[in-house]
Amino acid sequence: MTERLVVDPVTRIEGHLRIEARMDGERIAEAYSSGTMVRGLELILRGRDPREAWAFAQRICGVCTLVHGIASVRAVEAALKGAIPPNAQLIRNLMIAAQHVHDHVMHFYHLHALDWVDVASALRADPKAAAALAQRQGQWPLDSIGHFTDVQKRLHDLLKSGQPGLFANGYWGHPAYKLPREINLIALVHDLDALAWQREIVKLHTLFGGKNPHPNLVVGGVASPIDLDSDTAINARKLAQVQDLIQQMREFVTQVYVPDVLSIASYYKDWGERGEGLGNFMSYGDLPARGAEDPASFLLPRGVILGRDLRKVHELDLDARDQIEEYVAHSWYRYQDGNAQGLHPYAGETALDYEGCGGVPPPYQQLRVDDGYSFIKSPRWRGHVVEVGPLARVLLLHATGHRQTRELVKMALRRLDLSSQALFSTLGRTLARALETQILVDAMQTWYDDLIANIKAGETKTCNQDLWDPVNWPARCWGVGYMEAPRGALGHWIDIENGKIANYQAVVPTTWNAGPRDHQGQPGAYEAALQDRHQLHDPARPVEILRTVHSFDPCIACAVHLVDPQGAGQVRIRVQ
Repeated sequence: MTERLVVDPVTRIEGHLRIEARMDGERIAEAYSSGTMVRGLELILRGRDPREAWAFAQRICGVCTLVHGIASVRAVEAALKGAIPPNAQLIRNLMIAAQHVHDHVMHFYHLHALDWVDVASALRADPKAAAALAQRQGQWPLDSIGHFTDVQKRLHDLLKSGQPGLFANGYWGHPAYKLPREINLIALVHDLDALAWQREIVKLHTLFGGKNPHPNLVVGGVASPIDLDSDTAINARKLAQVQDLIQQMREFVTQVYVPDVLSIASYYKDWGERGEGLGNFMSYGDLPARGAEDPASFLLPRGVILGRDLRKVHELDLDARDQIEEYVAHSWYRYQDGNAQGLHPYAGETALDYEGCGGVPPPYQQLRVDDGYSFIKSPRWRGHVVEVGPLARVLLLHATGHRQTRELVKMALRRLDLSSQALFSTLGRTLARALETQILVDAMQTWYDDLIANIKAGETKTCNQDLWDPVNWPARCWGVGYMEAPRGALGHWIDIENGKIANYQAVVPTTWNAGPRDHQGQPGAYEAALQDRHQLHDPARPVEILRTVHSFDPCIACAVHLVDPQGAGQVRIRVQ
């Protein structure tokens, strides 16, 4: 077998991911993405009451908890053909957007920035110069000499202690790092500021959903009633807190996150030429305006872009059985009628069979890429491999003429002195996530104002309770609950028969992006991106691989499925 460079596990992600790269000198010739854990809930949901599916579906992931819950309740609502009150749509919008803002900021500072920021260099920075530079970039009130000096000392003591926590296992001093010392220090100071900030903003989920993570949801709307005179419902005090949290989000995004991304990107402009791979992008669309359910009202548009052509947005139908299909030719699963076919999620099967498809399960020395090599399936849209996530959404916003998106993209490219082609890259993916965060945090104020206007007009309903009576349900129905999660297009497909769940399939963002090759040999989004003009300074410290993989924000726990319920496919763990 050809020897390959192996990164396993890829750290600073949710779940377990292995990347293997076949090298041609210092260049990556071929890349292989393998989800190496088995986890999922689809089969557990069979036979259960569909009204409780969301509580199980939320446990697919410990990070994206809200989004799986909302996709699940939307699937049931779609199957029952029930509408939810406008207030419920607006509250869901606020909760979804808060998840995006929280997730994107946390991803950049705590999962991705360390691919570009050299911690060791920050120890030699001048705190006074760093604080002055930070004050010119933004208006963050904590950017003082004293704060920078204090954080630098804490960082020094942390590294000296031998227990560096989240700063462990970095390639510090790697020649691929380019930032000046002071910008390294700014990023690390803001990394710690973001930790304190995120503890506050997650309270929006607790105000509307009772807790975080895993806020409470309900089929037909949201779980909290509106009663301005109640101590336990959504009242005037809680609504005032929501307004304050939206303001805190906007301040950090505008004054810290977006300026930091632009500042760091200016030293890595060469990464605007590598790491795209596919050129195909898809969004399910989400965030209806003013409570409307019509996709035409979505802030995040629905559609597919093929071959970088922003002049044409292809229509997407999530119910059509000839559009979305999952393949398992190179996965550790089997389909009853053969692995060369693709299955629409309504007809989806989840049966583990790494032996039957010729793969070798963990532990292994090298993936058998001609056979099965991942616990992740390979979804396709009309046979096309597509990328999902913030870059796909920003491109679709741009393609459909969204004014703020076009202005933000123009501003960013002008600041960085880059052409529009740089959007299609690892750098573009990271930049798009920051610009999308600005768009969403601004939109939150509009949804909040609409909610307040509804309440003032006497409209306080937050749930359609008619959906709760099984007497009104058809004997058999199907529905898809879709949304745009922080990492991309998320869909839950449900089949309800005689009031119980007959089948349930979740196709998640990381399934689209991290899936292996399909029956035609087409690489997944991670694989294609890594094969796109990647040179490694030092194969023993492949920070370049981490930069591109982390730019997708992997969530492998979401992407894998469940073992066969009869126990035919058990995970075997051996310590050598």
